[in-house]
Amino acid sequence: MTDVYLVRHAQASLGADDYDCLSPLGEAQAVLLGAWMARGGHRPTRVATGRLRRHAQTAQGCLRAAGFDDVPVTVLPGLDELDADELIVRLRPDLASPAAVRAELARSAAPQRAFQALFVNAVERWTSGRHDLEYRTSWPVFRAAVRDAWTTLAAQQGGETWVFTSGGPISVIVAALLGLPPERTFTLCWPLVNTSVTRIRIGKRAHQLITYNGWAHLGREDEAHLVTHR
Repeated sequence: MTDVYLVRHAQASLGADDYDCLSPLGEAQAVLLGAWMARGGHRPTRVATGRLRRHAQTAQGCLRAAGFDDVPVTVLPGLDELDADELIVRLRPDLASPAAVRAELARSAAPQRAFQALFVNAVERWTSGRHDLEYRTSWPVFRAAVRDAWTTLAAQQGGETWVFTSGGPISVIVAALLGLPPERTFTLCWPLVNTSVTRIRIGKRAHQLITYNGWAHLGREDEAHLVTHR
């Protein structure tokens, strides 16, 4: 048996000019995950990440805290996240810079909810199939790249594979495993917590979803500040 652990990256720097960098809270989340994995007796046979800095930083913090920072890391482009900036600009051309997005959200009484609503609408446009030629990476191309990466990961035999990626790829992989129609993929994405763990067991005949979006490592109810979605 091979167990694949899909880890959503730790909190990045939402609202900053450079989003693709862990926040101080994100760095703490990665350390908590690594310590928790080590306490549970987990040991990676192999590690994979996407090409984004937040993936690499989450992997580094987690592996260092777990005591396995010497495990080789494979980088798979198919584990990269969708381009949220482009999706938003295609929906709202007036929001072509982080400063414009910040100004737009500042006009809302609930900026996080306003951003979620904006992003949901941008994703729905991208996945509709009516605008594929407008995007550098269309929705069908994105899904195919993620599934190619999953084929590579699932072909590895024995031990544990730790994968540090984003919500989009995790949702594509799990949706395919569950047989969901493509248009329902992102219903899986929205609840994902930063550094949550999704465990899939690779058998000879089938792949089995063991856990989805688990975050026991982030503490008790009185430590709710550690649980983030952006």
